[in-house]
Amino acid sequence: MNDEQIVPKDGEGSASARDFRDPTVVWSLGFLTIISTFNYLDRSLLGLLLPLIKADLDLSDTALGLISGLAFALFYSVLSIPIAGYADRYSRRNIIAIGFGFWSFMTAMTGYVTNGLQMAFCRFLMGAGEAAGLAPSQSMISDKISKPRRPLALAIFSTASAIDSICFLPLAAWFAGIYGWRFTFHVAGYCGLAMAALFFFTVKEPARKSGPKTIEKVPLWEAFTTLWRSPAYRVMMAGVSFMGGSLYAAGTWTTALLTRVHGLTVTEVGVYVTPIRGVVGIVGIVACGWLADRLGRIDGRWRYRVPAIASIILTPAYVAFLLSDVPAIWVTGMLVTAGLYSAFQGPTFAATIALSPDRIKTVAVAINIFFTGLIGQIIGPLMVGVLNDYLAPSYGDLAIRYSMLTVAACTLLGGLCFLWAGQLAHKAEKQGRAVAA
Repeated sequence: MNDEQIVPKDGEGSASARDFRDPTVVWSLGFLTIISTFNYLDRSLLGLLLPLIKADLDLSDTALGLISGLAFALFYSVLSIPIAGYADRYSRRNIIAIGFGFWSFMTAMTGYVTNGLQMAFCRFLMGAGEAAGLAPSQSMISDKISKPRRPLALAIFSTASAIDSICFLPLAAWFAGIYGWRFTFHVAGYCGLAMAALFFFTVKEPARKSGPKTIEKVPLWEAFTTLWRSPAYRVMMAGVSFMGGSLYAAGTWTTALLTRVHGLTVTEVGVYVTPIRGVVGIVGIVACGWLADRLGRIDGRWRYRVPAIASIILTPAYVAFLLSDVPAIWVTGMLVTAGLYSAFQGPTFAATIALSPDRIKTVAVAINIFFTGLIGQIIGPLMVGVLNDYLAPSYGDLAIRYSMLTVAACTLLGGLCFLWAGQLAHKAEKQGRAVAA
């Protein structure tokens, strides 16, 4: 790895100053963030409405863990890499628009299911559509935004989960409280279809910064082996796997925890708790992205240290949130976790792009998504669901607070991996300088 991969070029400063003054850049970044918000909405509806769905379809926690994790993540993770390969050679705008429309259609269809198998089938196909969202979007952003501004731009893009919590999920909870969970899926899906059409007609495909080489076909196996030769990249993938487990387990089971342990209703969680968590989440995500941006210019290792510190802080915060019955303690823990639980994404995606050659950067992000989804999203929600059913005979509804301690363990391991990856990247940078000298 050379110095350019860790420290931005000084010559890019003037370009970076213009990034957020260009209306087309702002519109593209904003629309891609909204698409990502729909991405989070459509996958998180199951977690929000889980108590209602469980009662209506008579499903166990283990079954719900399989549906929310495996059923979604299998296609999502596996298809992310080949779709990213196409996105490195063809129009990313078109790929995103088609995927957005397809997963929105499957979200609408989820409202018609009558049993667990039908819901699992809809989740499978929803995951296939969402595989076309994240990696191509981040590739578009990397070509729209100069390198010094990418951590901040990707942090803004990562606020999608918080926007979902502030705006979309409260509306979903309100709809569900009045019209039922099925109607909520219909509204989310059909609105997404309309937005997919608007995106197609109003956003243009950006020029690829590295020129013609980016459209050169690179076999997926060659791209994978090229990336896998980097020790920093391998350790980074271990870190995002652990953090994916915590992220998706918390997203699936937090509403159930609040209803079972603290006696809140689904509507109360969606209308009151979720927006507060979303506001705090935006602050945490943007702050981590800004810090990684500013400190990373001084020392490239801070691009890894910032998400590492945020992830490690999550560990005691989750313990306080899960185990305490004192309102001041568990509410504080809940707010800290809301602010930091997805803050790692922007800086780690920026680091992933920096570690990869230009012509396979979309594949690099897709492999990141593959590990986050296949390991994190499959194992995280399922592990908590299985432990819920196993511990229920002894602890009843309180079993979930002990099952979710696995979330706290994953954040600690993820943070340690990010620290290690930063050290490896710094070592590779110094070796590259020595060879050049």
